[in-house]
Amino acid sequence: MAASHWRLIWLTLFSIAMAHVEAALVVHLRTIYYADNPLEIFPLVILSQRDLAIELAREAATLVMLLTVALLAEKGLIRVLAAFFYVFGLWDICYYLWLKLMIGWPQSWLEWDVLFLIPWPWFGPWITPAMIALIFVCWGGWTLYQKTHRRFTWVSATLVMLGIALSLTAFLLPGAALLPGGTDAFRNFRPAEFPWFLFAAGYLLLLVGLWRVSTKQVEQ
Repeated sequence: MAASHWRLIWLTLFSIAMAHVEAALVVHLRTIYYADNPLEIFPLVILSQRDLAIELAREAATLVMLLTVALLAEKGLIRVLAAFFYVFGLWDICYYLWLKLMIGWPQSWLEWDVLFLIPWPWFGPWITPAMIALIFVCWGGWTLYQKTHRRFTWVSATLVMLGIALSLTAFLLPGAALLPGGTDAFRNFRPAEFPWFLFAAGYLLLLVGLWRVSTKQVEQ
């Protein structure tokens, strides 16, 4: 088996294990903050200042860890990006799988989740980040498995960046309106509408952009 294939296997194991650590921590947080029903996180319960600071630092550390693994595993911009997308995507998907196995959550395909806290809380049905993660896993895994080199063109790079920007905006919008109200506005918050059109546009652009990268080959 080629060395690159072994690296892909180790990246897979790391992502699955990392997702377990993430899910286990979330189970503990839900048990503490949603003791009556850990399966229902809305209306929101606000974290203490100490726990919020710890959680923000943990999220930043998680991104550093995923990026570090990608940088250690591969060389070259495209392969490092592919490794990062692969571990990030598989980590995200397995996170929800572990939660389902541990506590039976999510309970429906469109159940809302607090996705991230930097720069402010991201909200959305859990299936939406999982859909993006699936693209990352497929493209990243395929790119790492292939021996040929891939490259971005200006068009593909623009499509990918715009797709990520629109998708990110879709996750940030539900919480943006609450920012002027501070902590009191977020307390007892229940999400109502998700900007599906914005998300779908971003998802399509991301999909097309990465597909174009997969068709562009650089001779070794």
